[in-house]
Amino acid sequence: MKVLENKFGRTGRTIATAITLAFLALVFLTAGATNTAFARPGEKLTKYEVTIDNFSFGPADLTVPAGSTVTWVNHDDIPHTVVSTEKKFASQALDTGDKFSFEFKTAGTYEYFCSLHPRMTAKVVVQ
Repeated sequence: MKVLENKFGRTGRTIATAITLAFLALVFLTAGATNTAFARPGEKLTKYEVTIDNFSFGPADLTVPAGSTVTWVNHDDIPHTVVSTEKKFASQALDTGDKFSFEFKTAGTYEYFCSLHPRMTAKVVVQ
């Protein structure tokens, strides 16, 4: 950054500041893409996110503690559903950008699929 400042003066400082802010924004947005919440020291993480995109659930296998809420977000161009194979939960058809959440209160393995595209499968393991 100092090179920009030395070579371009005030304009270089502006560019350096813009690059720094862009980097921080990228770090913040990327971190938020993996989990919907971050645990602070001593705080329990209770919200998790699964992305629906390109005819798949990501992550396909998710392990969470009991009491956690999982939110599915459809980023695909077509509708999808989230349906438990054991009929524990089921979403309506989710259009692009729509979300569905479910709180997992009891330990166990919860397999699910998209009822519109049954080859789309995944599971949530609750500990």
